[in-house]
Order: sequence, then structure tokens, then C-alpha cells
Amino acid sequence: MSIDFNHTILPARDARASAQFLARILSLPEPREWGPFWVVTTDNGVNLDYMEVGGEQAGDVASRHYAFLVDEASFDAILARVQQAGLAYWADPGRTTLGLNRHDGGRGLYFDDLNGHLLEVITRPYGSGGWQP
Repeated sequence: MSIDFNHTILPARDARASAQFLARILSLPEPREWGPFWVVTTDNGVNLDYMEVGGEQAGDVASRHYAFLVDEASFDAILARVQQAGLAYWADPGRTTLGLNRHDGGRGLYFDDLNGHLLEVITRPYGSGGWQP
């Protein structure tokens, strides 16, 4: 049996809006509701399950990081949607340098979702071109 990553849960102030945001930016299928979750499925079958947190928890959604490996054409389209949405994007996870990075001969960027989760889009897997942080 192989071991594959299947899903993760992302806490959200508004699960539906958050799932729709991610699906729109990444051009993924419309999210579907499943129990308490709004589910976004990537092309390789991994589910990102947005779960709404309420009350005191809603104000304290801890930022998490999620990275997506895409081809060059998809990167261009995602970058255009990030720019059209007026979102800031950075070359690094510390959010210190605005713009893109060129690690491993590819391109990458980081941006925040509606809950402050740090989303990353890259065109080359880390280490594939010899880049060392």
C-alpha cells in the first residue's frame, strides 16, 4: 500500500467564503459542503476542508501554511487573479520581500487567504534545481 496525503482541516471564520476564495484563486472546482466542512479538492485528489470556528475561536484563527505546486501557465493565471483581487504577495514566508521568488529555476509567491493562512504557489519543487535556503 502506498501512503498518500488525503486531507487537512483549515479553521475559518467563514468556511464557505474561504473555500470559494481558494477555489477561485487556484481555479479549482466549486467547493462542496460535506458535514461541517466546505471542501476544496486539488487536481491530485487532496481535500482542503474548511471548518468554521465561532465565538472566541473565530478571532483567533492561527495562521497555517499550505503550498501548491503548479505548472507555468497555471502560475501566470493564479498571479493574475491574485493581482486582480488586490492581494499583497511576497517572495518569502516571512512576508518581508514583496513580489516573486525564483527558487530552483522556477517561480513562487506567498499570499494570505481570508483567515490569514499563508498560501504558497510554486512552479518547481524545492531542491529540484539545487537551491538551498
